[in-house]
Amino acid sequence: MFEKAGELAGAIWNALNENGALNAKDLKKAAKAKSEKDLYLGLGWLLREDKLNVSDDEKEPVFSLK
Repeated sequence: MFEKAGELAGAIWNALNENGALNAKDLKKAAKAKSEKDLYLGLGWLLREDKLNVSDDEKEPVFSLK
């Protein structure tokens, strides 16, 4: 599970680096995450490492790199 989380975090980081700020739906697609669970596993890793900014949109959070 630790390895999977790291791989997902890398895919998310790359997607945000290439596309800029994204909401969860667009980020899931850009990172090619198979499920929301996978997406949030990778996001948790990046948040723990203090690599993400999260801004609240009226409907959903928007993620970007620091």
